Amino acid sequence: MTAVDALLAPGGTRLRADARRNAERLVAAARAALDEQGLEITTRDVAQRAGVGLGTLYRRVPSLDALLSAILIDTITEMTELALRARAADDPWTAFVDFAESYVRLRASSCGLHDALSGACDLDLDPHIDRLRQEVRHLVARAQDAGAIRDDLDWSDVPFVLATAIPSDHTIGLSAKPDQWRRNLGIILDGLRPSPSMGSE
Repeated sequence: MTAVDALLAPGGTRLRADARRNAERLVAAARAALDEQGLEITTRDVAQRAGVGLGTLYRRVPSLDALLSAILIDTITEMTELALRARAADDPWTAFVDFAESYVRLRASSCGLHDALSGACDLDLDPHIDRLRQEVRHLVARAQDAGAIRDDLDWSDVPFVLATAIPSDHTIGLSAKPDQWRRNLGIILDGLRPSPSMGSE
């Protein structure tokens, strides 16, 4: 179920075509604002981006918190489904790498999502984050059982190190490259693999 369906058509109510178009524009505008500005966006920001008046926004959206929650839940659910599919794939390491790349890319592309997953959020996302956390735990355990990830790590180390792949814009006078998160992730993934010496003990 999309954010539009979950938020703007409760109980399966069918929206008129023009009403649904406005709803889709509002969700798209809120998602873009959330990505760029984080959780500090306002209803005015969303309405201006969507090209609608505040009256239209309030008719289509119960509240700004409800709108942001629907968008964040949509993305967190996507992350959870990525972890589920990765856990079912044949090669545990390749599946984990595919998940890690998608997870970090999604976090890197959205200030609001990054803040929400870091706990800087008053929205009620706990049940959805808990489900994501459990799937990541299972995914890491499967990779460790297969010898693809170091067994001296606690599974909870992995979400923390993946989060560190997202760079700040600048450090010691240097600017981050456009693909800096991907470069950082490559270094992190190398560090998660067992070393040859570990495997020979």
